[in-house]
Amino acid sequence: MTPEEARDRFAAARVARLATVSAEGTPHLVPVTFAVRGDTVVFAVDHKPKSTTALRRLRNIAANPAVCFLADGYAEDWSRLWWARADGVARVEPPGGEPVSWLVAKYEQYVARPPEHAVVVTDVHRWSGWAGG
Repeated sequence: MTPEEARDRFAAARVARLATVSAEGTPHLVPVTFAVRGDTVVFAVDHKPKSTTALRRLRNIAANPAVCFLADGYAEDWSRLWWARADGVARVEPPGGEPVSWLVAKYEQYVARPPEHAVVVTDVHRWSGWAGG
């Protein structure tokens, strides 16, 4: 799969998994909703139920900004399997701004209630992937 195809498949996915690593080297993996523009991936801390908005993923990014996202498609017909990965450097930004509008454009759930907490912007330096068949 070319980097361009990996980016296109990733961008079209509805959910991805975000991998971060703590300052102590402990990995952390969570699902995220996200949007893509060019080589930038954004996600935000939104209103979905959480015990706090001071999330481990944000602490990990502050300590080690290297992140990895993975989106995939599964089918019982394994010739239709695929995955796409985005490796990059993330930064936590204040709430609001243009990246939130990207999320609102992708997810109907955000139209009435856009994310109101931290926004994470990732500059992707490597797109990769694989597809069956």
